[in-house]
Amino acid sequence: MRYHFMILDVFTNEAFGGNQLAVINDARGITPEAMQTIAREFNFPETTFVLPPDNPANTRRVRIFTPGSELPFAGHPTIGTACSLVMSGLSELGEVVLEEGVGPVVVTTRNDGGSYSARLRLARAPDISDARPAVDDAAAVVSLEMRDILQVFCAGMGPSFTFVQVGSRETVDRSRVDHEQWRRILADTWAPNLFVFAGELVDGAEIYGRMFAPALGIPEDPATGAAAAALVGTAAAALGDQDQELSLDIVQGVAMGRSSLLRASARFQNGAVASIDVGGHCVLVAEGEIEVPEHLVEREQAICSRP
Repeated sequence: MRYHFMILDVFTNEAFGGNQLAVINDARGITPEAMQTIAREFNFPETTFVLPPDNPANTRRVRIFTPGSELPFAGHPTIGTACSLVMSGLSELGEVVLEEGVGPVVVTTRNDGGSYSARLRLARAPDISDARPAVDDAAAVVSLEMRDILQVFCAGMGPSFTFVQVGSRETVDRSRVDHEQWRRILADTWAPNLFVFAGELVDGAEIYGRMFAPALGIPEDPATGAAAAALVGTAAAALGDQDQELSLDIVQGVAMGRSSLLRASARFQNGAVASIDVGGHCVLVAEGEIEVPEHLVEREQAICSRP
């Protein structure tokens, strides 16, 4: 059976930048095994499959696959899928609620003179782990010296990340995953994904980063909304008892030639992180049809559910 797909570049307002995403806006009938196979075929950092919601009050249910596995949540697929639904006329501009593995995610879409953007909101704090690799181990994994590293911490929002803060953009660009060291030190830990960044974790700062996720089949990611959410949420949690909002601009993908901009903020209230927002622009670059072999389709469900 043939399924329509859209390809978008996310967290950019220019085609061929940002993070690539394939979206199948009506994936009814496609088996989970087929979803994983299709994600490997597109070979983008993520591919999303849109289904009817479990709760009719919500807009859609979304399943997110990397080439290697399914994710409970990811930022650029959430932003891109919301924009794709609007671009294809399947939802109205404004607020949509997407059911994902972490629960319902509220996304607000906009169209400013043909420039589409979206902003997601998560009403919870990131997961933070006290366990973290030693500085010398983290340095070995990212092929840097101990003196290059300012701090190491682990946090997650769906996927979990080992964050490695360094002193300069040049140091970020020098970082490389040593896969032997990664397998020895991080592969089997709570936070196997790496986010190397420079910049202060203070309100209004610009962060420059790179993300590596060997466990997900992603050598390097041009823009990582889940990492942005975990990072800004962790920074806000460090504020202590201050009721305020902390915002960061996160520049990513530069070393790959796919420059991305993520705008992230977290609201700290009553001694805890109350909400986290991540937003950016999307550009439609292609659309077409993919032929899914019959043995990978639950044909009765597909036929019954299609107009």
